[in-house]
Amino acid sequence: MKVRVLVRPKEGILDPQGEAVRGALPALGFGGVKTVHVGRLIEMELESADDVDAMCRRLLANPTVEEYEWEVVS
Repeated sequence: MKVRVLVRPKEGILDPQGEAVRGALPALGFGGVKTVHVGRLIEMELESADDVDAMCRRLLANPTVEEYEWEVVS
């Protein structure tokens, strides 16, 4: 099965990449963007999704400053 994990900064945590993108968009003609959050997408092929939460908590996300969500896609 394939699992997708989305990791992004928690609400209220400084996101310098997101701020850089938000600042650059108007220069490219894209106005009206209020906030941008940059995260990362991790795709894994697994035999079972039983340990995905543990993988996220222990390695894939920093629970102090990041949140995650995951889904089985196939």
